[in-house]
Order: sequence, then structure tokens, then C-alpha cells
Amino acid sequence: MAGEPILVVDDHPQNLKLVEVILAAEGYDVRTAVDAEHALEVLDSFAPRLILMDLQLPGMDGFELARRLKEAPETRNIAIIALTAYAMKGDEERVFAAGFDGYISKPMDIPALRAIVAGHVRPAGSGGVGGAGA
Repeated sequence: MAGEPILVVDDHPQNLKLVEVILAAEGYDVRTAVDAEHALEVLDSFAPRLILMDLQLPGMDGFELARRLKEAPETRNIAIIALTAYAMKGDEERVFAAGFDGYISKPMDIPALRAIVAGHVRPAGSGGVGGAGA
């Protein structure tokens, strides 16, 4: 849904820019962060409906950041989708156990990314796509 706020957290500048450009072209209000600490700073003044987050971040990894966000009352209702290049056996369980609402494998399937994002930012009751991605 156009104008919906989204935070993208990834320490690889090319990945960050690619997702930002794709989602901004769809009309989303996109903010970015290069690590967990920066993401927490952004969240002090920005309330996204969705966070797309790399799992392998420097310092605090995506698993720990997701756990912290899901434990905090002010951020627990934000949908968080993992972005991962490491889709190995058992990773799906770890992703959901950490509190993620779904995941997208890298390299990203752009149409699937658009569909998953749209499904997670639609108002409740309007249906949509969710869960695991391509």
C-alpha cells in the first residue's frame, strides 16, 4: 500500500540500495539502517509497519534484534521479514523462533519481494501474502 513506512536493515550497500529503490518506486516511505544499532536509532523517530532485516549484521545480528523488537511493547506489532542468503536446513525454524514473521532468500526474487511486502503492509482484513518467500 503506497506511503506505508518500511525500514530496511542490511550492512551490504548494494542490497540496501536495491531494496530501497524497488520499494520507493512502489510508493513506500523507506528508511534504511546499516546495522542493528542504527536500526534502533531510526526506530526512535520512525514507526514502520514492516522491517526487512538481514540476518548477518555486524555487532548484534538480526536474530537478536528481532527478539528485542518483539519483546518491546512499542515495537512488538511491527512485522519483521528476514533477508537471508543462508537458507540452510534448520534456518527457517530459527527465523520463526526469533520472532520473524517470514523470510526472503537472497538473491531476491523481485516480484516475490513486492508481493510479500504488499501482503504485510495491507490493513488487517484485506487479505494478502505472508510467511516464507521465494
